[in-house]
Amino acid sequence: MADAKFTGDRKLPMTTLLAPLEKRLIDYWTPRFPRWIEGWHLTLLTLPWSIGVVAFGYLAGRTQNLHWLWGSSAMLFLQWFTDCFDGSLGRYRDFGIPKWGFYMDHLLDFVFMSALLVGYSFLLNEVRDKQIVYFLIPIFGIFMVSSFLSFGATGQFKITYLGTGPTEMRIGFIVFNAVLIFFGTAWILPLLPYVFAVSVGFLCFVVFRTQKYIWKQDMADKQARLHSEEKPVT
Repeated sequence: MADAKFTGDRKLPMTTLLAPLEKRLIDYWTPRFPRWIEGWHLTLLTLPWSIGVVAFGYLAGRTQNLHWLWGSSAMLFLQWFTDCFDGSLGRYRDFGIPKWGFYMDHLLDFVFMSALLVGYSFLLNEVRDKQIVYFLIPIFGIFMVSSFLSFGATGQFKITYLGTGPTEMRIGFIVFNAVLIFFGTAWILPLLPYVFAVSVGFLCFVVFRTQKYIWKQDMADKQARLHSEEKPVT
C-alpha cells in the first residue's frame, strides 16, 4: 500500500509582518541558485553555522572582547539564509527527499538554537547565570517539540506564534548581540530570571492553546463518528 502523502515540507502560511517580503525573496532567488547547489547542501550548512556561534561566543567571553559577537550575528544571518532556501530549492528542483529534509532541517534547527545559547553562556561568569541559560535550551526545545507533535496530531505544521516566527527570532538575537556589544553584559544579568520566567509563561500559553485546539478537533471527530453510527441503514 502506498504511503499517505507527506506534508511536513508544507508549513501553514506564515502570519508575521516579514513573511510576505520573505516569500517574495525566496520566490525570486530560488530559480537563480547555481545548479551545483542542492537543497540538502544548504540544510547541512547549519552544522558549520552552529560551530561558528559556539566559537564566536567562546572568543567573546575568553578575550572579553564582545565584538566577536558580530561573528555570531553573521552565523545567524547565514543560518537564516540557508534555512529559507533549503526546502524551497528542494521542491523547485524536485530532488525527492522531503522526509529527510523535514527530519534533518528541524533537527539541525534545534542544534543551532542550542549552540547559540551555549555561545551566550561563555559571556557569563556566575554559575547561576549560566544555569539559567542552559535551562533555556529545553524550554526553547519544547516549543519545537510542541510544533512537531501538533503536526503529527493535526497534519498542520505551524511555526509562528503571536505574529512571531523564526525570522523575527533571528533578527531579535542579532539586535541583542548589537546591544551587548555596545552596552556590555552587566545590564542583562539582573534580567535573566525574568527572561526565563517569561519564556516559561509563553511556553505554557502556547501548549495550553495547542492542546485546546487538538481537544476540539478530537471532540468534533467524536461527534462525527456518533452521528455516522446513528444514521439508519437504508
